[in-house]
Amino acid sequence: MQQLDAWGVPYGSGLSDDVASIVAELASNAVLHGRVPGRDFEVRLLRFADTLRIEVSDARGERRPESCEPAEGAASGYGLPLVAAPAAKWGVVERNGVGKTVWAECLWP
Repeated sequence: MQQLDAWGVPYGSGLSDDVASIVAELASNAVLHGRVPGRDFEVRLLRFADTLRIEVSDARGERRPESCEPAEGAASGYGLPLVAAPAAKWGVVERNGVGKTVWAECLWP
């Protein structure tokens, strides 16, 4: 979260906490569902005039995330709703060659 601090978003602020939650969920999904032995995943934060974009890229393009209602009492399936709640929008882009990028955008204050 040093990058956010450098952009003037203090640690512990609402936006900082939202970004931390989104990064944690998308990175966790990349490790659990997007991992290919010998390949890592990448996290990028991009600042635009009115949005902050979080991107997490992994090597498994054939495994696209889907947002759905988790079954009652399920231990998993809550992640993308947790991303969607603070994000203005989110989506998936297939990368050139191998993999995918899952992204979410938050409004810039």
